[in-house]
Amino acid sequence: MIDAYLDIETTGLSRLYADITVIGVYLVNDSDSRLVQLVGEQVTEDNLLEAVEGVDTIFTYNGSRFDLPFIRASLDVDLTDSYHHHDLMYDCWRCNLRGGFKAVERQLGIQRQLQGVDGLEAVMLWQRYKNYGDRTALATLLEYNKEDVVNLKVLREIISA
Repeated sequence: MIDAYLDIETTGLSRLYADITVIGVYLVNDSDSRLVQLVGEQVTEDNLLEAVEGVDTIFTYNGSRFDLPFIRASLDVDLTDSYHHHDLMYDCWRCNLRGGFKAVERQLGIQRQLQGVDGLEAVMLWQRYKNYGDRTALATLLEYNKEDVVNLKVLREIISA
């Protein structure tokens, strides 16, 4: 049984005018885990479907309202057609944990190495990479996305305990 923790980075909030810059998928089973990050031109239907092949459940935070509809609009892929989706945000609400993912992390004491990076900063990091070839900005963006997907697993473990 393979679980996938999924999070996307975008150039903005509108599915009509913004693009997906990164899809992060943290794949976990009983004996192994691995991170797949699709970046820029790699963000395609085929690459996404390959990344989640064999997955049983996809876990997100606010993915019902943001990540999965954005993927559907951008790549014409409805992941809920083939995979069970579990949005951890609603579990948090039942535990009276409100706010965005970073706010919930703070409430639960889930640590991050990158401080001060949020969705807006992620957009600016992508712009610095695309416009100026700033590889440090890209590395920071990918680390931010990695922390997002890894911390989704941590969140799930805490609220399921």
